[in-house]
Amino acid sequence: MSGPVIKKGETVLFIGDSITDAARNYEDPHHLGSGYALMAAGLFGAMYPQLGVKFFNRGISGNRVIDLESRWQEDCLALKPDWISVMVGINDAMRRYDSNEHTTTETFIGIYRQLLIEAVEACGSRLILIEPFVLPNVASRRQCREDLDPKIHAIRDLAEELRAIYIPLDGLFAQARANAPIDYWAPDGIHPTPAGHALMAKAWLQAVGAGSPL
Repeated sequence: MSGPVIKKGETVLFIGDSITDAARNYEDPHHLGSGYALMAAGLFGAMYPQLGVKFFNRGISGNRVIDLESRWQEDCLALKPDWISVMVGINDAMRRYDSNEHTTTETFIGIYRQLLIEAVEACGSRLILIEPFVLPNVASRRQCREDLDPKIHAIRDLAEELRAIYIPLDGLFAQARANAPIDYWAPDGIHPTPAGHALMAKAWLQAVGAGSPL
């Protein structure tokens, strides 16, 4: 690829749950948090300052796909993003076990698909889908795979259907375990360390054709 698919003057929106949120300041609409969204945006800007790409973060801790639906107009469509980078799904899977709130794969992907189609139709947005992941550091995380795996496969199919850029994060973290133990990447199996966030940022930059600065 000759250069990034994100072009001059375009706007990129990161949206999702706590992994995207990464302790961002909700009172500052331009705050990018302290995780992969900040890293990816900062590195992209450093490599391509001439493009003047604008980045926004609208991740919120604890969100499921139904929560994205309730705020999609305000936190997505109103920004008219040229690109939408979405990561959601781990809370939809975990709530089945820790709160007895089961979102079926069919319901999950139905809402997910409708949100993305709305954005494409209303804003002409292009899509970047990041698959959720879990690392099996404790029994509850291993149990979660029963619910999460079908959702991951459905997101992969959705990315193909909508011709979205796809980042196979679950597989990338599984591969990373060959280089360092789970605690190095995400001690609780879900929330990345700085190294884990950097792994995500590197994958994101590669996926959009920005190369790998790391």
